[in-house]
Amino acid sequence: MSSYTSTTPEDLQAMLAAIGVGSLQELFDRQIPAAVRLERSLDLPTGMSEHEVYAHLRALAARNTSAEDELTFLGAGMYDHYVPAVVDMLMERSEFLTPYTPYQPEISQGGLQVMFEYQTAISELTALPVSNASVYEGPSAVAAAAYLAKIANGKQKVVVSRGVHPHARAALRTTVAAYGGEVVEVGLRDGVTDADAWAAAIDQDTGAVIFAQPNFLGAVEDAAALAGAAKDSPAVVVGSYDPIPLGILKPPGECGVDVAVGEGQTLGNRLDFGGPSFGFFAATEAYLRRMPGRIAGETRDVDGRRGFVLTLQTREQHIRREKATSNICTAQALNALAGVVYLSWLGRRGLVELGELLLQRTHYARAALTAIDGVEALHDQPVVREFALRLQAPVDKVIARCQDAGINPGFALGREYDEHADGLLVAITEQRSKADIDRLVDVLGAAVAAERHPAGVSA
Repeated sequence: MSSYTSTTPEDLQAMLAAIGVGSLQELFDRQIPAAVRLERSLDLPTGMSEHEVYAHLRALAARNTSAEDELTFLGAGMYDHYVPAVVDMLMERSEFLTPYTPYQPEISQGGLQVMFEYQTAISELTALPVSNASVYEGPSAVAAAAYLAKIANGKQKVVVSRGVHPHARAALRTTVAAYGGEVVEVGLRDGVTDADAWAAAIDQDTGAVIFAQPNFLGAVEDAAALAGAAKDSPAVVVGSYDPIPLGILKPPGECGVDVAVGEGQTLGNRLDFGGPSFGFFAATEAYLRRMPGRIAGETRDVDGRRGFVLTLQTREQHIRREKATSNICTAQALNALAGVVYLSWLGRRGLVELGELLLQRTHYARAALTAIDGVEALHDQPVVREFALRLQAPVDKVIARCQDAGINPGFALGREYDEHADGLLVAITEQRSKADIDRLVDVLGAAVAAERHPAGVSA
């Protein structure tokens, strides 16, 4: 690409003179030790013209495979749900697409109202009274919830279920390590959090307990029981929720959960090769003043007209740094807009109907796939959209065979769970029809059979 810079030689000399040096080299010599200097030009290829760059990027893009290029049953935290056209239409309006931060409420009423309506939708979805205007994504929301607990009760031990998304557990460990805390991981038993180990891990030094609903293996957890196990401790109960199943599952606010967080990609956001999306964050009123990110509030102006403002800010940009509880500098406001448009389009009844549809198709797929010789359920717990299988064949080789046939059968659990090296996680959305599921059964069955009994090897 072009090496153009707007700084002229005259500009450069003026700036160097102002700081008292004669050249860039002299500036570097003063500041950078000789031992760490490269002392040669970077080994980079020559630049390309615009049309060469375009052709190069096209070639790179052609190496990708999207959910529209293959029949995909891949989930593991990101899902191929249908996104209605109205979502893109509204997201691409310039008043939503181009603004940055609504610091000036007098010119940002539209954006602030979107935040307020989004917060209302998340509160209704989770049955918790307060929501912020979104955070970056699901994993960092989990980590932020642990930090909220730490500043709320002063305890630095975090108990987390192994059923929480691996990326969220990684973000959690990184955050907790930064303030010298401890993460205690509780394993799974029969597909769900080991209730006895969970209760034993919680004590008076526990700041937060974190579980996922449904968990990473697709199993529906007993959220009320997990929350109840922490009732005699100071711990903040955090649930990492998938928003779509909340159409048919009991919401966190009715299960004793203090803070509900989660990945919002399924709410009107496309897969887009992993992002961007948004994270949601809702809580009881006890934690309102410790929540990260932005909160939009409703008010009245001097003439009594309804209006919206940013309120109760905990970010270090807004209050004294020593009192700040969050350094989140922005939010995924545009992606959160997609979320509230999607929920408005779907409606209360539509969300329930979608959950029921997923339940039916997932039950059908689970039954059909476990009827294959060499395939069994990894657990027998209730599931909504996703379920785990155990294959009597090398999982990576089975996946490769299916992909050669135009199907991505799911996620190889061995990539994140050593104890499930034979596991395959299969996700069903409303975009996968009964015919699609039947095709997966045929292709996966043939792949498992081929890998169980390779040519020339007797059974």
